[in-house]
Amino acid sequence: MQFLKTLFWMAVAVVVALFAWVNWNPVTLNLWGDLQADIKIPVLLLAVLILGFLPPFVILRGKLWSARRRIEALERSMSSSPPAAATIPVAPAVEEDGL
Repeated sequence: MQFLKTLFWMAVAVVVALFAWVNWNPVTLNLWGDLQADIKIPVLLLAVLILGFLPPFVILRGKLWSARRRIEALERSMSSSPPAAATIPVAPAVEEDGL
């Protein structure tokens, strides 16, 4: 299974490298005003990929941090207070007549 996973990622790397090699052309981006930037297409795509990945990643890390804080607070509260004794209701014993 490890071999197939390695083979898959090697194929993806080859496809990405071929794409970058074939499309290594400069593109002019018109920014604000008269400002322009010349950038290669693969670099632009990588920048866009990273910019699209960062917001969900930051949100996920924030949620995980918040959940860990809540779990640690609950664990501290559970360890500081002794566990409540389990009380099982017991029915009164019924005395039998010797009949």
